[in-house]
Amino acid sequence: MKVKLGVVQDNPIFFDKEKTLDKMEAIILEQAKLNCDLLVFPESFIPGYPRGFDFGARIGSRTEEGKSLYTEYYKNSIAIEGEEMKRLIGLSRAHKTYLVIGITEKQNNNGSLFCSMVFISPTKGLLGVHRKIKPTGTERLVWAESDGSSLVTFDTKIGKLGGLICWENYMPHARMAMYQKGVEIYLAPTADSREEWTTTLKHIALEGRCFVLGCNQYFTKSMYSKIHQELVKEQPEDLCQGGSIIISPQGKVLAGPLFGKAGVLNAEIDLDDITNAKMDFDVNGHYSRNDIFQFMVKNQPETKNEKLI
Repeated sequence: MKVKLGVVQDNPIFFDKEKTLDKMEAIILEQAKLNCDLLVFPESFIPGYPRGFDFGARIGSRTEEGKSLYTEYYKNSIAIEGEEMKRLIGLSRAHKTYLVIGITEKQNNNGSLFCSMVFISPTKGLLGVHRKIKPTGTERLVWAESDGSSLVTFDTKIGKLGGLICWENYMPHARMAMYQKGVEIYLAPTADSREEWTTTLKHIALEGRCFVLGCNQYFTKSMYSKIHQELVKEQPEDLCQGGSIIISPQGKVLAGPLFGKAGVLNAEIDLDDITNAKMDFDVNGHYSRNDIFQFMVKNQPETKNEKLI
């Protein structure tokens, strides 16, 4: 089975969810004209990854200005049950395209935010959400952490979808939680633009014998509003160079890596290549050595079958 993929490397309209949604709609429309089956957007594309911000926090103290900035971030984040999600579901349906989108997700009943990845089907709507189980470094100021119930996978008409966000992909057990569900198209939205990140994604493709889609923003300091530019004035102009990429189950680069500019990477993949690659290495099969190793994930849900939703 062949599937056409699109990986979006672009910038949101930072801290403005409505204008970001307008921009996303234009991108989705253009990719739909290319008959794209699956379109992936970067980590926290709505309302933007707050690179360089400290939210006024030091060990032992937090400023009122930093708390106000957090509230602004909260107001521009989106809820799974909100109108913004309904709009995204409508776009997926209208353009017959699966969408996987990095968002900062707010909960309706408290102030906690999550770095999340939502999976949307053009026929079934919202399939589910993965919430980052371990925010990295000072991301923990603004993002809560989730548990095993967020290690989700979906059996869809275009293959089994799953994945992890950014440095979760350095967690061997988290990766194995994806592999044991038989993930075929592994999504890895990120804020990491280092060349070393490319090596990480190649390893995941080889280890899991799956297609890997690395998706990052291209973002410069001038893309912030003037008010927000003041908060990162000590930072370099090029805040994130991108590095989005599409990799085969044999670790071969199919598209990218794209550095230094916005764009969309496209590739047509054949899911039979996954079976081909597992002849000589299968992490769940003849290389699993279940007589030696046991692996268990608390609260990980069963793979959702799109046909049964």
